Amino acid sequence: MKKLIECVPNFSEGRDMNVIKQITDEIEQVEGVKLLDVDPGADTNRTVVTFVGTPDEVVEAAFRAVKKAAEVIDMSKHKGAHPRFGATDVCPLVPVSNITMEETVEYARKLAERIGNELQIPVYCYENAAFTEERRNLANNRKGEYEGLKDKLSDPHWKPDFGPAEFNERVAKTGATAVGARDFLVAFNVNLNTTSTRRANAIAFDVRERGRVKREGDPLTGKIVKDENGNPVYTPGSLKAVKAIGWYIEEYGIAQISMNLTNISITPVHVAFDEVCKKADARGIRVTGSELVGLIPLEAMLEAGRYFLRKQKRSVGVDRDELLKIAIKSMGLDDLKPFNPKEKIIEFLLEDPNEKKLIDLTAEKFADVTASEAPAPGGGSVAAYVGALGVSLGAMVANLSSHKRGWDDRWEEFSDVAERGQKYKDELLRLVDEDTRAFNKIMEAFGLPKKTEEEKKVRAEAIEEASKYAMEIPFKVMKTAYESLNVMRAMAENGNPNSVSDAGVGALCALTAVEGAYLNVKINAQGIKDKAFTEKLIREGEQIMEKTRECRNAIMDVVEQKISEL
Repeated sequence: MKKLIECVPNFSEGRDMNVIKQITDEIEQVEGVKLLDVDPGADTNRTVVTFVGTPDEVVEAAFRAVKKAAEVIDMSKHKGAHPRFGATDVCPLVPVSNITMEETVEYARKLAERIGNELQIPVYCYENAAFTEERRNLANNRKGEYEGLKDKLSDPHWKPDFGPAEFNERVAKTGATAVGARDFLVAFNVNLNTTSTRRANAIAFDVRERGRVKREGDPLTGKIVKDENGNPVYTPGSLKAVKAIGWYIEEYGIAQISMNLTNISITPVHVAFDEVCKKADARGIRVTGSELVGLIPLEAMLEAGRYFLRKQKRSVGVDRDELLKIAIKSMGLDDLKPFNPKEKIIEFLLEDPNEKKLIDLTAEKFADVTASEAPAPGGGSVAAYVGALGVSLGAMVANLSSHKRGWDDRWEEFSDVAERGQKYKDELLRLVDEDTRAFNKIMEAFGLPKKTEEEKKVRAEAIEEASKYAMEIPFKVMKTAYESLNVMRAMAENGNPNSVSDAGVGALCALTAVEGAYLNVKINAQGIKDKAFTEKLIREGEQIMEKTRECRNAIMDVVEQKISEL
C-alpha cells in the first residue's frame, strides 16, 4: 500500500484569484499529488490549500508552491485579519496512511531545510517537527507576526531553524514560514434530538478537553474560581485532543455538538461519538446521528467499523465495504444527508476513475479476459487470484466459527484469524493487478526508442529494471500465499469441524498460488543480466515452495482426520 501524506499550506493571499491559481497550478503539475481543496478568505486575506499524495511528491509540490508564493506575494503590502508572518505562512504535513508521525517529521524537516537553503526564506519548525519544546507551539513562532519579524530575526534566541537570520530585502517580501508535522484534524458534528443550544453546549463542555469553568457552589451561577494569575480555572472534560461547542443548525432544525478532533490517534471519531451518546443520554437527550465536515483517512473509518463490531461481539474479519457500512450506520453519518465514502475518504479521492482493474471484473468476465488472445492477465495474476480465493475460504471458516452457537466465548479468537485472512486476501488481490502492471512495464520498456547509443542504453536499463520488477511481484505472491496458510491451518485444527473441507480447499489453493507464482519467478528471470539478483530470488522461491508443500500436507492430514471423525 502507498504511503500518503496531506499538506495544508496557508498562503497570505485570499482576494486575488489569479495569484492563488498561479500557486495551485504549481501543485497540480506534480505527478503523484492531488489537489483536494482551495479555500480563499477575503477578510483574512488568506487561502488554505489541501493536497495529498506520496511523500516525496508532496514535498516537491509544497516546495514549488512556496517558491511561487514568494514570487507573487509581497508581505510588505499584506493586510489581513488572520495572524501571519509569511507569504507561505504555515505548511504542515499530516500522515494519512501507511506512514508514521516520525517519518512525516523527517519529510517536514527535509522540506524546511530546502525552503531555507534554496529559497533563502527563514523557516521555523513547529508541532512534531519542532527541534525545541518552545517551538512546538505555532503561536510562539509567529508571535509579533510579520510586523515584528525584523526584531525576531535579530534575536539569537529566535534564530530560524533554517534559512537566513536577517531581515534583508528578500525576506522583507517573503516573510518567514512555519513548517510542521501534525496529526490529522477531523471536523465532526454530532446531531441531537433537541433545539436547545444551551443543552448542546452543556454536553460539549462535558466532553471537550478544556471542559467548563469551575464555580463555587452552584455549577451554573456560582462564583468563577480563578488561579493566582486571575485566570479562570477549568474542570477538564472527558475527551483528550477535542475542542467542542454546541450550536443550533437552522437548516436542519436541530442542535449539534460541533467538534474538532485534533488528534484522531488519541480520540478517534467512534470514541468521540460514543462519549457524546453517553453524556447526552445522562442529560435526557438522544443522539440521532453525526456529520463529517471535510475529509477523513480510510483507516479511521475502518477502525470505527471494527469498534462497533467488537461491541456486538462479532468478527471484525470482514471486507472493507462491510466495515465502512457498519461505521456509517453505527454513527448515523447518513442522518442528515447521504454519506458517500467516495467523496469523504481521502484515499478514494486519489483513485483514478478511469483505471480499469482486473479485480473489478465479474468472475465470468475475468475468466473471459484470461481466455482471450490478450497476453495479460497471465499466470502470475491468476496465481495471485487463486491465492486470494484460498485465504478467503480460510477467513470464511473463521467467521463461521466466530458466530457458531455455543462458541460465544471464542469469538475474539476467530475474529483475529478472520482479520488476518482479510489482510492476506487484500494483498493478493492487489498483486493480481500489479502482476499485469509489471508485464505492461516490460512492454513499455521494449517500446522505447533505440536509434542512438544513448537511447539504446536507456532502453536496456529500463528493460532490466522492468524485468526485475516482473520477477519481484510473483515472488511477493509466493510469500503472501505461503504466509496465508497459517489461517487455513488454524481453522483446520480449531475451526468449525463442519467447514474443515473449506480450510482444506483453501490450503490447496495456496499451494497452487505458490507453485504457479514460482513458475513466473523463474520465467521472468530469463534475460535479466543481474544474475546475483535472479539466483537469490529463485533460491528463496524454492525454499518457500518446499515449506508450502510441507504445510499443505500437514493441513490435509488434519482435514482428512476431521472428516473421518464426522
